[in-house]
Amino acid sequence: MGRPVPFHYIDVRAFSYATEADRRVETALRTLLPEEHPIDRTDGTGHYGDRIVTLSARVENADEMRTVLGRLHDGGVLPVVETEVSERTSDNQEVYVTLDKQAAYDGVVQLGDGIRLRGKIEAYPATRDRAEANLTDALSAWTA
Repeated sequence: MGRPVPFHYIDVRAFSYATEADRRVETALRTLLPEEHPIDRTDGTGHYGDRIVTLSARVENADEMRTVLGRLHDGGVLPVVETEVSERTSDNQEVYVTLDKQAAYDGVVQLGDGIRLRGKIEAYPATRDRAEANLTDALSAWTA
């Protein structure tokens, strides 16, 4: 069965701005994702007409979520999140983590800016307190 997965799904998203190569931003996202996981692309335009591409992926399969969590664990991110559960959890039972996009492009997973990860925490009843408790319990198993 493996380590616990306290999520309904995990979303990963990054923007590719006009000054960036889309394939490099995709490479950064792939550092977190299971092999061959699909990445969605949405083309947009900034306030001044500049090109902005949103690259995103939703991971819903438990084994694939374990892959994402394993990469966060290997990068030392999960122990930090474990100490900041209440600050990172929303009233909608979601946990938010931002990761360094440039480091991810280089194959390193670390906290920073550029990649946004959102996990919808399983919580019954669906309350913030229950979500925080479930997330804390699961992260404890990952970081033990």
